[in-house]
Amino acid sequence: MFTAFGAVDVRRMFGGFGLFAEDLMFAIVQDGMIFLKADELTSASFAREGQGAFAYEARGRRISLSYWGLPDRLYDDPDELARWAADALAAARRARTKTPRKRGGKSAKMPRG
Repeated sequence: MFTAFGAVDVRRMFGGFGLFAEDLMFAIVQDGMIFLKADELTSASFAREGQGAFAYEARGRRISLSYWGLPDRLYDDPDELARWAADALAAARRARTKTPRKRGGKSAKMPRG
């Protein structure tokens, strides 16, 4: 499906699969459905398509992640899917730059200089 997008690595996780490009997870596959990474710049596109965020139950709480359902029409349009996947990868890049990486349960410190 992602041939027009480029190389994708598939890794088992969350009882499903994570799709990775550039060592960043840009999509989740769960129960046969694909969810693409979204953020404040891209989530409105998913909402306009009638899609919702990936969510699961844990310890009696519903947890939503910033991955939104792939619009059905994209399953048959590899070129348009490639554009949405590129936007999802861009959202994953933006999220990486906003979130400090953790090492040993503590936030990693940035070097001064």
